[in-house]
Amino acid sequence: MARSIRFRGLAFAISCMLLLSGCGQPAGDAGGSDGGEKADLKTPKIAVDLPVEHNTPDGMTVDGENNIIISCPNYNDDSHPAWIMKITPDDKLEKFFEVPLNPETNKACPLGIDFGSDGNLYVADCQAIAGEEDHKSRLLKITMEDGKPVKCESVVEGFVFANAVSGFGDSIYVTETKFAPAAPAEEGAEAEEAAPAEPLASGVYRFKIADLDGENPIKLEKEGKDPHVVVTLSTKNPDWPVGANGLGFAKDGTMYVGNFGDAELIAVTFDEEGNATQKIAAAGEPMQSVDGFKVDQETGLVYIADFLANAVHCVDPATGKITVLAQNEIGTGKDGALDKCSEVCLRGNKVYVSNIDLSLHGNEYDAPYTVSVIELDEKE
Repeated sequence: MARSIRFRGLAFAISCMLLLSGCGQPAGDAGGSDGGEKADLKTPKIAVDLPVEHNTPDGMTVDGENNIIISCPNYNDDSHPAWIMKITPDDKLEKFFEVPLNPETNKACPLGIDFGSDGNLYVADCQAIAGEEDHKSRLLKITMEDGKPVKCESVVEGFVFANAVSGFGDSIYVTETKFAPAAPAEEGAEAEEAAPAEPLASGVYRFKIADLDGENPIKLEKEGKDPHVVVTLSTKNPDWPVGANGLGFAKDGTMYVGNFGDAELIAVTFDEEGNATQKIAAAGEPMQSVDGFKVDQETGLVYIADFLANAVHCVDPATGKITVLAQNEIGTGKDGALDKCSEVCLRGNKVYVSNIDLSLHGNEYDAPYTVSVIELDEKE
């Protein structure tokens, strides 16, 4: 029997430890501020009206034939199996790959996805968002042949909250939204009263593609002590203790990572020995959170989905300038309106937006289930 929508929203809230009382701005007050430009907002349209069988769109990437590959974990209604789908260049939805169930949890939970330099697709199997925080999340490798998926293997195991995936050079990078599971609630307390340590520790793992072997998956050390960790973040916002989220690379090798709860876009550079130096590229209003994003390889601009503000922003890392591209009040997502967006994808002169539509922060999961698109007059 399918779990109720109310339960699914609660499961997500528990797994992220998003304390619903006093969080962010109320529905209908998701406006911007004086911290960035908000002139000439663009109106999103529907790129794809998804069927209920693919009701929860999230991670996106583009393949070599200009198709958008998108994860549909179906957290909102898991009576339907999780799929990775394809959006063709003419915005037609096609099936791509049904994600196999995690043998330990009997659940499939694909979030972030990206291609590696080996041509294979890598997927974050985020079991935490389905309520399984005890190091059950994995990195999956989907082997590609002639543009088609032929095999799926688990290549890294032991994440708490595997989230974004980004391939760059000879490596695959994965954000871990928190290094440790939430502490259990005291006996007799409600489950949502359990709280993570403050500040919340999270970070980014780097794995050499040559080391990713389905016959011998990497087993991670707990609490962020694994040697594959290259960046550690600290999230101080007690209302939204959600750490490393979106991830991407600029053409020059600068890595950008989003600190969701503190609404920070962080730039990370690496020296010849691989040691990381990080600085804040942009932060705060009008951003309320930094969820999934993409870096434009031509301009270096970063396009960000802001789940809390129900908005899409464009950030110039060189100046820290934040421009609100699109934003609307919480609603149903009718006609392509943003509906608790979690990820963006760039294709041509368009920004595609996954509306994850979770029952959080004043929102209720409801039809339609959509991927929106924002047309740019020029590269913003």
